[in-house]
Amino acid sequence: MAGSLVLATRNPHKLVEVTRLLAPEGLAVTALADHVTLPPEDGATFADNALPKARTAAAATGRPAIADDSGIEARALQGRPGVRSARYAGPRASDEENLLKLISEVPAGSGLRYVCALAYVDPGTGVERLFFGACEGAMAPQRRGTRGFGYDPVFIADELGDGRTMAELSESEKDAISHRGRAVRQLVAWLREST
Repeated sequence: MAGSLVLATRNPHKLVEVTRLLAPEGLAVTALADHVTLPPEDGATFADNALPKARTAAAATGRPAIADDSGIEARALQGRPGVRSARYAGPRASDEENLLKLISEVPAGSGLRYVCALAYVDPGTGVERLFFGACEGAMAPQRRGTRGFGYDPVFIADELGDGRTMAELSESEKDAISHRGRAVRQLVAWLREST
């Protein structure tokens, strides 16, 4: 299943992660050119934000494109920050500022959930598909680990059962359980069936 997909993102961490996830499938990932302006992420759901980005990239390049919108939902905050995860501490907030805000508002042990909506758009065929992934977890008592990005230093995945945060996992461990890893694997399975 060799080929190439344009990834509609300005987040270098996502580019690295998605490239790593798709490489074993023989799928190359191309970064979106700087001159292409992505639409604002002002949708009510992750899917509402992912699909317009993939459509924009596909239209600008004439090639199949993917885009994700993802974030963290805290039970203690009734699902916030959700679609506002990247802007939780403000419109131009850094990962660190967003993380500190979550730490100040969510108690240790409280439920967390990572969510990813991944959109695929092929301008040649007009096909559009959405894939979803989630990872259940809990708030760590303190931040730990140096890997990953975003909220990973405080997210303890339920299924590991060893108390490590996502930022303490190896790349392969994280990819196996992450919300983005799950969504990408659904995309890969669908592409295999479709070709």
